[in-house]
Amino acid sequence: MKKTSTRLADRRELIYYDSRDDVVRDDRDPRPLEPVATSSEIRADRLLGDRVAIASHRQTRTYHPPADACPLCPSRPAAPGEGIAARHSEIPAADYDVVVFENRFSSLAGDAGRCEVVCFTADHDASFADLTEESAALVLAAWRDRTAELARLPAVEQVFCFENRGAEIGVTLGHSHGQIYAYPFVTPRTARMLESLAAHRERTGGRNLFDDVVTDELADGRRVVIDAEHWAAFVPYAAHWPYEVHFYPRRRVPDLLALGDAARAEFPRVYLELLRRFDRLFGPDEPPTPYVSAWHQAPLSAPDRAEFALHLELFTIRRTSGKLKFLAGSESGMNVFINDVPPEAAAQRLREVAST
Repeated sequence: MKKTSTRLADRRELIYYDSRDDVVRDDRDPRPLEPVATSSEIRADRLLGDRVAIASHRQTRTYHPPADACPLCPSRPAAPGEGIAARHSEIPAADYDVVVFENRFSSLAGDAGRCEVVCFTADHDASFADLTEESAALVLAAWRDRTAELARLPAVEQVFCFENRGAEIGVTLGHSHGQIYAYPFVTPRTARMLESLAAHRERTGGRNLFDDVVTDELADGRRVVIDAEHWAAFVPYAAHWPYEVHFYPRRRVPDLLALGDAARAEFPRVYLELLRRFDRLFGPDEPPTPYVSAWHQAPLSAPDRAEFALHLELFTIRRTSGKLKFLAGSESGMNVFINDVPPEAAAQRLREVAST
């Protein structure tokens, strides 16, 4: 992997990740770009203890542009009267493998953290599941590198790499991409995991909750989706979503940086297979399955950081052909989920659509 860091004309950082070492990237952006103005504030909910990011500038973010005005595609040569280069693109290069840049419409900024966009491919019509294993490995390398770099920022407490896919999820740009949030606090979901981890350790005389969950699921077998040499994927016993898979390295590590060579080498094949199964869940006539794919990493200053288990949680809001799972009163009002699809049935279906 070759990494080239540069600055856009508006001073935001942009990093190219290339699979070939002989690629030469221009470190200048000649386009006249408008300065980026962000206003992000973190407020605390006094009743729940949650944090909420107030980011009013995001009201003007790009919303479902046509394909020929996609801001994540490579820059095309300027047409007569357009100036130096097409200005709609965030990426000044005419082609790229993987690109990461500071989000123009960041939810977190300054002391409130940082948000980055990760473009998985220059191909506007490709999804992550369409990538080659080499390309998926390059994305993993970019995730690891950004985790390391963002963890060095003084205000950052937790690094979150994720992908939202599909308009049904709320994605406003169709080009295959993900995001990285560097939070200045421990997120509520992670805090609850840490509380459960500590309680389990106390209750069992020192046992690790994550280890026990993975061991129990593999021993039970009914909800196992993929059982590879270095990774395990299963539908959790109390799945919140119609089709939800938790994806763990078999050797517990706290974050992406700690993944061993063997796990990194096996990841592209197993993860791509998992995504392709999601796209086959509802039959060939259904549009691509909308999903959220989220890496859970240990907070940087957690006292029991080594006890945390890196894992990825993948889920879709599509519950059956042509029907979505909406969060209604119980879920949105009380955070009590009601799942229409038994986890055992979801796992069985994900095994049925395995690649032959």
